[in-house]
Amino acid sequence: MYTVIGKANSRATRVLWMLEELGQGYTHVPAAPQSQGVVSFNPAGKVPVLIEDGTPITDSTAIIQYLADKHGALTFPAGTLDRARQDSLTQFLLDEFDSALWMAARHSFILPQELRQSAIKESLVWEFTNSQKTLVHRLGDGPFLMGAQMTVPDIILTHCGIWARVAKFAVTEAKLGAYLERMTARPALARVLTAMG
Repeated sequence: MYTVIGKANSRATRVLWMLEELGQGYTHVPAAPQSQGVVSFNPAGKVPVLIEDGTPITDSTAIIQYLADKHGALTFPAGTLDRARQDSLTQFLLDEFDSALWMAARHSFILPQELRQSAIKESLVWEFTNSQKTLVHRLGDGPFLMGAQMTVPDIILTHCGIWARVAKFAVTEAKLGAYLERMTARPALARVLTAMG
């Protein structure tokens, strides 16, 4: 049994969704970042944290790739060209989508007030918009990013799409918008989002 620590309105959504897709049981502890329940497992105070057999694993991408590898689902095997393409896509999404949204969040409500630079959001929105144009050229004909098979990058991109909506970062590419509509309709994700309230 896994334990997932972190509020579901964070990157913990990715881990909870992965576990739902895999059909694995888990206990969810909706602790806030920097709370004692988080810092005791991750000194940085960041969520999510996955606990398995008393061992904490941090960083949402590391966690979901570990779970995919362990359960042999939602990933291509390590050492294959498809896995290299999958990992390339994962890194692209983290660099171009996740990082822009995280930087905007930091300058909106995470950093101390005196360190926030509100003007940075304009450049981040510009980057986010341009990254969408690059992404649609990488999309294949399948329903998922890698084609017919759902993989780790699908969870990352869909979570970033949900995050973008909350942060008021527009999805400007129709193909990406249609993709996000399909993905957010998945029952496993719906269960996680419903639990968030």
